[in-house]
Formats: sequence, C-alpha cells, structure tokens
Amino acid sequence: MIEILSPTDLPRARDTGALVAGILQTLKSRSVVGTNLLDIDAWAQSMIMEAGAQSCYVDYEPSFGRGPFGHYICTSVNDAVLHGLPHDYRIADGDLLSLDLAVSLGGVVADSAISFIVGETQPPESIALIDATQRALRAGIAAAGPGVPIGAISHAIGSVLGAAGYSINTEFGGHGVGSTMHQDPHVSNTGRPGRGYRLRPGVLLALEPWVMADTATLVTDPDGWTLRSVTGCRTAHSEHTIAITDDGVEVLTVPKA
Repeated sequence: MIEILSPTDLPRARDTGALVAGILQTLKSRSVVGTNLLDIDAWAQSMIMEAGAQSCYVDYEPSFGRGPFGHYICTSVNDAVLHGLPHDYRIADGDLLSLDLAVSLGGVVADSAISFIVGETQPPESIALIDATQRALRAGIAAAGPGVPIGAISHAIGSVLGAAGYSINTEFGGHGVGSTMHQDPHVSNTGRPGRGYRLRPGVLLALEPWVMADTATLVTDPDGWTLRSVTGCRTAHSEHTIAITDDGVEVLTVPKA
C-alpha cells in the first residue's frame, strides 16, 4: 500500500524530520575516538524518549532480521553498511561510521542516515564512498516531484553511483514512509527513468543510496542483523526523508543551520 498524507499531516512530518536530523547531528558530534556503540544507542534512546517520540527499531522484527532489533539506532562500522546492531565496540581513529535512525512522532515517521569518519585520520577511499552516496542522494532528490515515476529517482541515483565506479546492490533501497517505517513504493538505487509508480503530493519517501567499495554482495553478520560487504571492504550510506508536494519536493531531515 502507498500511503498518501493529507496537507494537514505535513507539519507533523516536518517535526519528525527535524527531530531525526537533530538527533543524528548530536550523535555525530558525540561520536569521537573511544566512544562505545552502546553509548550511542543509549543516547539515541534518551533523546527519542525526551521528545515523546517512538522508536521504529526497538521492536522491529522483519523477515530478514533475527528477532526484534532490540536497539534504537543502527550503528554500522567500516565493512558494515546496513542494519548495524549496536554492540560493545569502541570506535577508533579513521573508522567509517554510519548512523541510521527512524522514529515516529505524532503518528508520522521520518528516516535518515549519515556516514562520517571518526577522528583525525581521513582515508581517501572512505571520503570518496561518502561523497558518492551524498551526491547520489542529492541527484535522487532533484529528480523527484509530483507525476515523476519512481524509476526516474532510481536512475538518477544509480547514474551517480555507477559513474563513481561502484557496483549497485538492489536487495535493499529506499522506500515509502508514513504512519509506519517501511512502505511501498520500493525505490531501488538503480533503474529506468520512465518506469514505476508516478508520485503524488502527500507521498513520503526515504531515499537511501549506499555502496560498498569493491563489491555488490552482502553477507549477514552472525548477530542476524548487521549486513557487511562480502570482501570486507568499506561502505557508506546516506539517507533523507522527502515529501512530495504540489510544488515539488521538501526534504524533511536536513539539519538546521
């Protein structure tokens, strides 16, 4: 089902998006060398609860995971790219950390992810990975709008990732959001520009380009959740929730200046 929000729902979607963006930026600022992933999860839990919001992850139990997720944020380090289960690990200088957060506030969900390098060491390959996902995300947002087929967004994202030299995995991608976290339509990170559902005002989409440096193949960690590159190469993930409006697109999860 594709959920269409009414114009009166948009202010609530903005509030949720601002909350998610703010939490992610706070967590980024606190994520220094030596920070434990479990502390990041605890900070996320505290901020979600203080805002009167609800976690979309803690009780999440999809077919591709092992039981309820049990945590409040996805923390993926280096070769982990998606669904990183927080665990007892202290991030090191030069680690590439991806944080993925989805919450519901006022009955509307927003979902966003950021990738960044911790500490002083800035490996060029990691910088390139993050840059490619960010540029692909901007391209996907620019391609979206009322009446635009989903394939146009997928094509825009895939064109940037492919031009940067990365293979594209199509098992996981963007998706609709609304009153729940994962909805139709699926937004692949590659596709044909004229194909797919034509967007209508009121649709919320989470667009999420992600790549692995030298492979398109994932392997599931023994924890049953964390998805890693099969070769052990580094990975990156960027995500925003957008609203399709009568006039175009509004990005809901951009941090405030």
